[in-house]
Amino acid sequence: MAKQHLTADRDEDAEDAISSRSAGRSSPAGRKKGRQMTATTGWLFTGGLYKKTQGRVARQLTFAGLLLAVLIGCWRLSVLLMDVQSSGIRYGVPLVIAAIGGWCAFRLVNMPKFADFLIGVEAEMAKVSWPTRAELVRSSGVVMVVIFGLAAVLAVYDLFWNWLLHNLTGGGGGGG
Repeated sequence: MAKQHLTADRDEDAEDAISSRSAGRSSPAGRKKGRQMTATTGWLFTGGLYKKTQGRVARQLTFAGLLLAVLIGCWRLSVLLMDVQSSGIRYGVPLVIAAIGGWCAFRLVNMPKFADFLIGVEAEMAKVSWPTRAELVRSSGVVMVVIFGLAAVLAVYDLFWNWLLHNLTGGGGGGG
């Protein structure tokens, strides 16, 4: 099966070489750039899912976050358009933008490079050893004690320097 893929890749490269020579792109970089151009522009208009069984949770959460951002933006736009008399513009424009933004968010999480990144993120998250609840509570307590301790030390420093500078300048406030 691997030989079939190698043969298909060689055939594709040969076809690209023939077509690129006729188009004036005889260098390998030109052929690669031509393939990248079609790959980057075509992903938005395809309907398929890229590696649909991998990285599902990371992709779903990323899609939900992107969609939430688009919907909040559309809601804010509809609030700004409240003064417009036409309800078609007041509600139609945000709905069209929400639909386009939702489609772009869906396609973004299925774009091969971004989807591979999210798949990798989910794979790394599966490797993490998460703390137990007791460890989490204990660690959070330590962090809170340290923060309040440092805040108290800074408050004492502030009071000291305030007192010192107040006494050095003769009580401050001396009206003129």
